[in-house]
Amino acid sequence: MTARLFLPDVLLFAGEPRAGWALLAREGRIGAVGPAAELLARYPRAARVPLPGMALTPGTVNAHSHSFQSLWRGLGDDLPFPRWRDVLYRLAPRLDEEGAYTGALFAFAEMLLRGVTTVCDFFYLHHGGNERALAVAQAARAVGIRLVLARAMMDWPAAPRAFRETPEQAVDNTRALAAALQGDPLVSVIPAPHSPHAASAAMVRAGALLAAELDTPWHVHVAEAPYEGEETRRRTGLGPLAWIAALGVLDRRVRVVHGVWLDREEIWSLARVGGGLVHCPGANLFLGDGVAPLALYRRAGVTIALGCDSGAANNRLSVFDEMRLAAVLQKGLSGRADAVTALEVYHWGTRNGAHATGLPVGELAPGRYADLVALDRHDLSLQPAHNLLHNLVYAMQPTAIRHVWVHGEPVVRDGRLVRVPEEQIRERVERLIRPWRPGPSPC
Repeated sequence: MTARLFLPDVLLFAGEPRAGWALLAREGRIGAVGPAAELLARYPRAARVPLPGMALTPGTVNAHSHSFQSLWRGLGDDLPFPRWRDVLYRLAPRLDEEGAYTGALFAFAEMLLRGVTTVCDFFYLHHGGNERALAVAQAARAVGIRLVLARAMMDWPAAPRAFRETPEQAVDNTRALAAALQGDPLVSVIPAPHSPHAASAAMVRAGALLAAELDTPWHVHVAEAPYEGEETRRRTGLGPLAWIAALGVLDRRVRVVHGVWLDREEIWSLARVGGGLVHCPGANLFLGDGVAPLALYRRAGVTIALGCDSGAANNRLSVFDEMRLAAVLQKGLSGRADAVTALEVYHWGTRNGAHATGLPVGELAPGRYADLVALDRHDLSLQPAHNLLHNLVYAMQPTAIRHVWVHGEPVVRDGRLVRVPEEQIRERVERLIRPWRPGPSPC
């Protein structure tokens, strides 16, 4: 793999703009970062990537996604959650391998165009095997995004049969999927017991133990909406995270997705074990779930990452959008403009993605993956140029995202996908969803 020397006007190093700095990428990782003159002298044979007028930032990390749900964006909008879920349960089991591939290709392409270079896709369309999960992995390779496949583990009797497995089946299938993808430079696998309401005690324990075996984090939906805590307390006398703790598996590997309705003690218990929160502000608002009490999480010292959730539950797939939303929500709720800073939420969407995924992502630092985004400094949304980081978090529009690299390779150039034409993706999606639509297709 050719060593490349990236030469932007400005490079965001730990969130601080460094004018005249450069970055060396080789074999998919960042080899060096520093003043351009020094790197040009040290690496005279590296291929030069001049980026005049550009600011280089780490690619963002979407720490929670359901890629296939992008296919029914618009079908469940403005519905109460049970009716929104009915749409999901009616359509999701219909997707074969080709459908799972198309949904993932669609979602991952949109993410890349919005500066997402790593996504954790919480995937549960199993039908008793891994064929659809492998199709999602193939879609990630096709467009060039880095994928953490959070293979869901679910045994809730009310869920569609396509989603359900026994704990033994879930462990065997997740272990087999991890083995099949071992050594893939772009795709890795982690266990993901679905939630306290959709995964039994045996299933949650199995997921946590498998994460220890695979040496990965494990993800679990917890306390997304009030009903889950109410149901868990009725059934067990404990809150949802307290119930997981009572199982003996609340550990440093756990990453709680949503965590909107955890109580103070549950939040502190998560902090004590070194677990993390994946905060999905857009989806939590869109579905009417509420707002996570981030002041408590921050006070306890919980590591926070950001997730977009799905194209049908947000409905945007931009971590840059989630940064802004996370910040302004906390400012508004607290009545304090200094409640959360631009630098904090920038780290939530970039650097803290390493904690959420277990991968060396989200920083322009030696040893990290060379996942990069070049921003047009002259875009009007980044003007006036008083403070680049503040403009990036609070003002930037997608028009500023010009080029994207994953593993050191170009995947977006001049605002267009490099590997798969957008027209081809649109056509695939249209062919797939046409039978779902009554009457003639809209113009």
